[in-house]
Amino acid sequence: PLHCEQKLQLGDPQIGTRGKALMFILILGIGGSFQTGFHNTAMSSPSPYIKNFINSSWYERYEEYPPSATVNLIFGVIISTYAVGGLFGAASVKFATGKFGRKKILIGTCLFSVVGGVIMLTSKNANSFEMIVAARSMNGFGAGLGGSVQQIYLMESSPKQLRSTLMLSNVFFLSLGKLSGQVLGLSVLLGREHLWNILLFAPACLVVVQLLALPFFPEAPRYLLMDGGDIVACRKALQRLWGPGEYQVEIDEMLAERAASKGVQVKSLLEFLQDSGIRSQIIAIAILSACIQLSGMSAISTFSFDILNKAAVPVDQIRYITLGFGVSEVLATITSTLIVERSGRKPLLLGGFSIMFTMLLLITIMLNLKNPAPWVAYCTAALFMIFIMCVSGGPSGVNMALINDSFEQSHHPAAMTLNGLQKWGQFAVLGLVFPFINEGLGSYCFLLFACFCLLGALYSFFLVPETKGKSPKEVSQQFKRLAVGGKFFGRNQFMETRL
Repeated sequence: PLHCEQKLQLGDPQIGTRGKALMFILILGIGGSFQTGFHNTAMSSPSPYIKNFINSSWYERYEEYPPSATVNLIFGVIISTYAVGGLFGAASVKFATGKFGRKKILIGTCLFSVVGGVIMLTSKNANSFEMIVAARSMNGFGAGLGGSVQQIYLMESSPKQLRSTLMLSNVFFLSLGKLSGQVLGLSVLLGREHLWNILLFAPACLVVVQLLALPFFPEAPRYLLMDGGDIVACRKALQRLWGPGEYQVEIDEMLAERAASKGVQVKSLLEFLQDSGIRSQIIAIAILSACIQLSGMSAISTFSFDILNKAAVPVDQIRYITLGFGVSEVLATITSTLIVERSGRKPLLLGGFSIMFTMLLLITIMLNLKNPAPWVAYCTAALFMIFIMCVSGGPSGVNMALINDSFEQSHHPAAMTLNGLQKWGQFAVLGLVFPFINEGLGSYCFLLFACFCLLGALYSFFLVPETKGKSPKEVSQQFKRLAVGGKFFGRNQFMETRL
């Protein structure tokens, strides 16, 4: 009956199947974090072909082949410009969302990604590696801005009780994008020398899907009410996304929060960093994000072909092993999504970093064995696979949930901006210098990554509280107790973590 349907609330398990929520999550994902994941791994398979293209393009211009160091530098620039574009995109989040809202920004980032894809497609015929740099920077800008706005859009459109789980869809689509880049990079598909430009253009097709679909979805309900004060539009947006119902309970909660935050402006990045009341959370998120980014995951995803080649894995099997990496990452992300609300954040952080540290030590040992047997290469590949599963199912999987738990609504745009700046900045530096680190240190470069994993494990153990089920105010109090030397792992707190 109609009167029963009107009483449905967001906690009802049928909600989402009655509205457009599932399609909404899918559309946001394929045009958002999926793109980032694809561009991270799709560069690995055609890397030898792109280096050959750089050589041939240079020769046609100067009638001599460039030194290998020059080729590595240009290839490093191609890798890092994606992250530089992402850095500028992430820096634009607060300004863009405050001026244009959520949906319009995503439509704009779609245009950046489509234009970048077209430039990438035509770069080969134009015989210009500079066009690859331009395309990567445009794609990166779209990913940096769109990825952060995607998370805000999803967070402000999600029911409170499902918000942490749905926020992990961002990590799932990131992993799915990586897997797709590895699948299409197989030599039987697009991983061939004459098709590398088509491979790198392919994700733009899904961006077009998002561009065509977004106008049919509403603006974020919380944004409509909290920023615009439009209750009617907020209710209609909830009904379109989650199905029939009045949603009065949810609207009343938003109104109460709006009244409580009246006069409180959305924090700028500078104001966010200067807020002494949340300084412990900011430091914790910054350190954990750095440990995740510098754990070696980005380098392994982007340079997996070169890494496995040096590990003596047969060349004709490398792409299939990297495909196994992608499958493992997707499965680990799904597992993390299912258990994060049961296990909590701290166990996944601590366990993930600890196993990652162990795997990198074993990988270094395996790569330095003298006269290794053929099975050692496959054992090393298996260790890489376990490492990737621990990153995706542990620290990377809970990072966004930890940010969401730790900060108030007015802090979210600045927190997303800081996280994006840090992630893209570190990725840019790592993408530029890793080819030289790998060449200079060889397999010992993984010891450098292991140090960051160890730092993440120790920091999680001593200075990060469990945030599951706590309000930002309660989380802040927990951090303050730890900051003044309180012992978090007392009996009561330990029981709380287990629950």
